[in-house]
Amino acid sequence: MKKGHILGLGIIAIAIVIIVSMLGDASTYESFATAKEMKLKGEDKAIHVVGQLKKGISGEVEGIEVNENKTSFYFMMVDNDGTEQKVFYNEPVPADFHRSEQVVVIGAYKSEEIFMADKILMKCPSKYQETEVNTAGM
Repeated sequence: MKKGHILGLGIIAIAIVIIVSMLGDASTYESFATAKEMKLKGEDKAIHVVGQLKKGISGEVEGIEVNENKTSFYFMMVDNDGTEQKVFYNEPVPADFHRSEQVVVIGAYKSEEIFMADKILMKCPSKYQETEVNTAGM
């Protein structure tokens, strides 16, 4: 075999190993119940939980507790199954956090009561949403 063929096969083999290893780290959206089951089984990998911030009757966000030094905070989140959970995030409150329509927390349970988020992704209301336009003569 030529050196070029051997080098090509080596590169392909390395690419396959990288792809297979990345598939093991791929995460799906789960509920808090599934995350808690994983904790009880001893699994410690980070998972994605999607939901909304807990809101009161008036539509105001409830349950946000910012620590004194403002470098971390707790908040209440409701997943898509309706499970309400207290979440801790060891970073300052993100900008427009209160306005977010949907929240994805990436993390795991460190204790049975609190979900520890390593990362927060937010879907905020878009300023580019189409609004009703009234045009003359149409």
